[in-house]
Amino acid sequence: MAAADRQDARKNMMLEQPISKVIPKMAIPTIIAFLINSIYSLADTFFVSSLGTNATAAVSVNSSLDQIIMMAGSMLAIGANSYIARLLGAKKEDEANKVLSVAFFIALAFGTILAVFGCMFMTPMVRLLGATDTCLQYSIDYATYVLLVAPFMASSFVMNQCLRAEGSAVLSMIGMGFGSILNCVLDPIFIFTLDMGVAGASIATAISKLVSFAILIFPYITHRSVLRISIKYFKPNREIIGQIVKIGSSSMFRSGLAVVAAIVLNNIAGSISDAVLAGIGVTNKIMMFPFSVILGFGSGFQPVTGFNWGAKRFDRVLESFRFSAKTALIASTAMALLLGVFANQVILLFAEADAEMQAIGALSIRLQCIALPIHAWVAVVNMFCSGLGKAKGALLLATARQGSCFLPIVYPLSWLFGANGVASVQAVADMLTLCLAFPLMRKVLKEVRSKAAELGQL
Repeated sequence: MAAADRQDARKNMMLEQPISKVIPKMAIPTIIAFLINSIYSLADTFFVSSLGTNATAAVSVNSSLDQIIMMAGSMLAIGANSYIARLLGAKKEDEANKVLSVAFFIALAFGTILAVFGCMFMTPMVRLLGATDTCLQYSIDYATYVLLVAPFMASSFVMNQCLRAEGSAVLSMIGMGFGSILNCVLDPIFIFTLDMGVAGASIATAISKLVSFAILIFPYITHRSVLRISIKYFKPNREIIGQIVKIGSSSMFRSGLAVVAAIVLNNIAGSISDAVLAGIGVTNKIMMFPFSVILGFGSGFQPVTGFNWGAKRFDRVLESFRFSAKTALIASTAMALLLGVFANQVILLFAEADAEMQAIGALSIRLQCIALPIHAWVAVVNMFCSGLGKAKGALLLATARQGSCFLPIVYPLSWLFGANGVASVQAVADMLTLCLAFPLMRKVLKEVRSKAAELGQL
């Protein structure tokens, strides 16, 4: 199919097909990709857990490193996704190519800088991330190879998001999914067969990230995608950078605060014991499964609402929000019930020989499950603001969960309740975000309804 035909088909899908079909069509491949990615992340922890609690704690510490690398690409990726969706809705394809190329090459440069400085200051870096004396060397072993592929990881975020912006969610799924499956296959080979331990898990992750990068860039360089990546389109200007930063800054701050929150939590948990540190780390990776469904659904919803906003179909913008909010609440409640009931059995897969790690992990899972429907609904509101280009609202909610609603309570809860306080802090923060999301949602919906009424769409 020619590029023009693909673009016409995409416009018809976004503007004419029922919202209840378009959003799942966009979201399901992304959800699958995120779930597979969660499996790969959990696979590292699962295989490394057989090496002991200290090794498991090291992998938990290095989850913050992934977040730091994500910072290098997430601002550009999310900002470009939102801007490209609106440009395509307004039929400005050439400008969309420029936005993609600018975001891609800057992400590549950011990842390179991070890799260089991370390798230069390896030991103080993992210390800062929360590594204790007993898991320091494991942390260094794991961080080494992950840092080497940081440029490819950062730029892959951009390609993933922009493939979704143009409606190519299946291509995005293949790129993310195949690399994650490969990681699960390589983990036991490098960790056990080649007897490389934690370093083997890091090498497996690095290889899988390189493969994902190759798969994601293939449709761009072979002209199988609607958009193009090319150095000739790398023409940064005030409008492009401003639009990317305007929306993408919310994602950057979210990632940055996630790093700060993880470092604070790791250091508090590590000061109690490696078992608490490992238990919280494993819990966060387990909760990535429902979070992946929520994030994948939101990533399918965001370009739909952004495209229709750009095309001035405000009636479909409203319909997409109502459908997404309702679906997110129902799905998250079902996931919370299922995971909460089987919390003990799930945590036992990673902590069979450590009772303290089992208890903290199961408690944290159940508490986060109680708050999961709130987290899902707030995520939809956040994606709604981002898709419409409402930078302040997107920033407010993006920085709430692990920033304004998290950091003020983490020390008081841990001081009052010790390990149990550490286990409960994320759930409490999720509940507090509702106080910010609800009034923001009402304000944005009022504006959209007003625009729809002006055009006779209500």
